[in-house]
This record gives sequence, C-alpha cells and structure tokens, in this order.
Amino acid sequence: MSGMPRAWACCGLATAAIFLPSPPCAVGSNPVPPSLPLFNGKDLTGWINVNGASEMWLVRDASLVCRDGPRSFLRTETRYDNYVLELEWRLVAKGGEARLLVHAEALPAVGAPYPRAIAIPIQAGDHGSIVGFEGGTLTPLTRPGGSNRAQPLEDRCRPAGAWNHYQLTSRDTVLELAVNGKVVTRVKDCRPGHGYIGLASKEGEVHFRYFRLTPLPGPHPPAKPITQGDESFRSLFDGASFAGWQHRAEYQGHWKARDGVIQCDGKLPVPRRQDRDLWTVKEYGDFLLVVDWRLPETPEPRLLPAFTPDGLFLRDKDGKVQRREIPDAGDSGVFLRGNTRSQVNIWCQPMGSGDINDYHKDAKLPVAIRQACVPRKKADNLPGQWNRFVITMQGDRVTVVLNGETVIERAQLPGVPTLGRLGLQDHGDPVEFRNLFIKTLD
Repeated sequence: MSGMPRAWACCGLATAAIFLPSPPCAVGSNPVPPSLPLFNGKDLTGWINVNGASEMWLVRDASLVCRDGPRSFLRTETRYDNYVLELEWRLVAKGGEARLLVHAEALPAVGAPYPRAIAIPIQAGDHGSIVGFEGGTLTPLTRPGGSNRAQPLEDRCRPAGAWNHYQLTSRDTVLELAVNGKVVTRVKDCRPGHGYIGLASKEGEVHFRYFRLTPLPGPHPPAKPITQGDESFRSLFDGASFAGWQHRAEYQGHWKARDGVIQCDGKLPVPRRQDRDLWTVKEYGDFLLVVDWRLPETPEPRLLPAFTPDGLFLRDKDGKVQRREIPDAGDSGVFLRGNTRSQVNIWCQPMGSGDINDYHKDAKLPVAIRQACVPRKKADNLPGQWNRFVITMQGDRVTVVLNGETVIERAQLPGVPTLGRLGLQDHGDPVEFRNLFIKTLD
C-alpha cells in the first residue's frame, strides 16, 4: 500500500430555489486551477486499494469497476478540501450497493472495513442521501433521516444499468449534492471537514467513470476536522485470502478469512502449540504495525494466575502461584520478529492487554526491564468489542498504543532478533483480527 468547509447561512428550504452549484471563479488576480481528472480510464494511477483483494477494484472498458466481494475501500492518494467533484456511476444489476466517500481518513475505523468519512450511499431506494459514516458526523439541511443523515428532496436516480451523474460541492464544512442536474441534498458541520475521496464496496458490481475535481478558493477547514493522513501503510491482509501468510493445510477451517476478518476458532488439532500460530511469509525489522482484534466469546469466571506490580507471578509463602477468579474471554497475541517470546499479549487480566508477557515474567531480568513490559493502565474495550493495537518496533525497543492509550513505551526486549516474521497466536481460544497494516521504518 502506498501513499489523503465553515457553515453558510441558508434561507428556508421551503422557499429557496433549488440551484446548481456555481462554477468556480477567480479571486482577485489568482485564477482557480482547472479541473483535475482523478481517474484516467486506463488504470488505478492516483488511487490506493486500501484493504481489498487485487481483483476487487479494476478498470474495464474505461470504467472503474467495484466488484462483488468482501467489503473494502479504494481512495485517492491525495486529500482535498474545497472543490466540486463530478462523477458518473451505474449499478450493473438491481440490488447492487456501494458508497462514495468524501473527507475520508486513510485507514479503516477500528473494527470496521471502512474509514471515518462522510458517505453518499449508492443503492436502490437510497440515491442521494448524505450520512456521517463510521464516526463521521454532520448536520442535515435537507430532509433529516436522523441526526446524522440528510435525505434527498427527491429521487432523481435512474434504474440499474443506466448511468447517473453526481456533482458534489464541498465548501468549508458544507456539502451540496446534485443528482442528474439538480441539487437534492445539503449538509453542514461535517466532521471530518476534509480528507480523501474514496469508494466503498458493499454488494454487487458497481461501475464509475468521469471522475473530475475542480478546486475551489476559500479558507481551509479549521484544525479539528482534519483527518488522519496517509502514513505509507501497506495492508497485510486482503480481506479474502491468506496471500502473504503461511497458511498450512491443517489450518483449513480453523484459521479462516471471511469478509475482511481473520478468524481463529482455537480448536486446531496440532500437538505443538507453536505449530498452531499464523505467520507472515515476509520478515520485518523496524516497523509501525496496526492490528485490530477482539475476543468474541462471552466471558466466564476462571481461576487465572495473579501478578505483582513488576510483572512476576504472585506467590504465597510456600512459592505457589496464586490464582484469582476473573471474567475470562480468552487469550491470544501478536508475535514480533519471528519470536514467540516477543509477544504483545491479548487477554482479560486486570493489568490489561499489550504486556510483553515472557519478559515481565522473567525473574532473571532487571526490575526496570520487567516493569516496562507491564501496561501502564488497562485500555481494553469490553470483551466482544474491537480494539486497536499500534505497535512501534525500533531496534530492541517496543511501544504499544491500545485504543489511543500508550500502555507500553519503549520497553527494551533483550535478545530480540533484528529481523523476523509477524505472527498471530492461536492460544486455544477464539480470536478475530482485521485491519492489519504495516509501515516499515528501516
């Protein structure tokens, strides 16, 4: 994977005339740049397939084709703010569905196939709505369909098989959509207020063409609506297969790829635990890694080992490991550089996930090294909910951010290899992963 408007006063809609967006104009002596083709009709130059299989997004007969398959999204390499965007689209068959995304972030939202954005659905019965998507928000100016959705004033879309024309004006944090020549939907207060332009697959095959963007003059959006920018992340999982992973024959039915999610049932009948884990084919040195994960099982009370503040097993006066009853939904982890000892842990212990388990349990290591491998706080979401690790590995130091909280900061891992594969652990419990992205720092 390579390299992402202030609300205006509006007169009452009951009396206001519906109008097409004004053409771009010059301000002072500075002319507005000419319109830019976002799609060349030949290939996907200028676009990034963020998390879909290579065959999900392709070019056919001068059209950008979104094929039926696992949910994924495609976006521009560049972020935009004030502009007029024109495109044409058609549903190949009744029942097809996709999304036009604007103000989109670079990566999917936590546990989702799509990014935080403002979305325009493309589907039967919903052509021309504008909706806050995966955490995006807005204020409707036309028919509200809830606090975060504006419905079109009329349905102007043509049936499946016919081409439709969208003209979307983004000015500060305001969006205005014209469908086949007439403005039907308006919103304001968009958050994010600018970002990437993208397409989201949902169901069936959908075709797009004639992507053109005309920049508009005006102030840039304020700092708060700014989107997450591209960090040159590359996807490690295409959402549909184990391409790039060492998926052995005996893993079939136990490690599964399904609609953008890697599922492990924890029941792989392999004697040695180290033979159950899923590893990348490629090795990595220094990197920034994003991994979404969740433990899908309902927690059950279990007696599990307790720990001291510096990460050792808590023992009684006779040296026996003490156990405490906790609600437990399972155990897993992410292995770094081909080494099961260098594991970023996933579990339900009171200390929280993100610990470097084998290091903080090692009584031979200095206290400072052990303590650095114990989470500063518990930042896990509830069992069943998605979580996000952002793991930075540089030299023998690791930093773990869990759900936006730094839980491990530059912990030293003595003896960690300089290069190795990444692994997902089968600890004998169900676990799910999605949105695996890496940026190499070498």
